[in-house]
Amino acid sequence: MPTDNTKEPTTVGKTCFYQGENSTHPLFRIEPGIPCQDAREQASELMGYVRDLIITGLMDGDQKLIWASHYLSAMAKALLDDAELGMMKK
Repeated sequence: MPTDNTKEPTTVGKTCFYQGENSTHPLFRIEPGIPCQDAREQASELMGYVRDLIITGLMDGDQKLIWASHYLSAMAKALLDDAELGMMKK
């Protein structure tokens, strides 16, 4: 039975998002151990939703959708940042 000695890079769990008031208390953190490719795919999916929410929010004048897109984009950025840290880890 062949064995694969290469280990797929995973998130490191160091990236926080939505820092709360005055950016002093991180409320959320990316979990360690998520395969980086999966994290990047999910970030791409989130950014697609962000795009749709922004367009709808602007066209309908709905600020709640704009704020929702703001939070989702922060989540997507955190996923990408933590995946990058995982891919740079040796």
